[in-house]
Amino acid sequence: MRAIIALIVIVYLVGIGVVLAPTIQAKWNSAPASDLAASGWQALPNALAWPVSAYHSVAGR
Repeated sequence: MRAIIALIVIVYLVGIGVVLAPTIQAKWNSAPASDLAASGWQALPNALAWPVSAYHSVAGR
């Protein structure tokens, strides 16, 4: 049971990283650290809700 919970948590965290990657990549070399952090904070709510957006894209809504 612990392994299943650990796997779910790992997949969730990897999904957050995948959603945040384009935002971080776009600002990594071109913006100061404060802009990078601000854009990361702005994208974080959508990144945390990635399972919902994945479900909606699969369900066709």
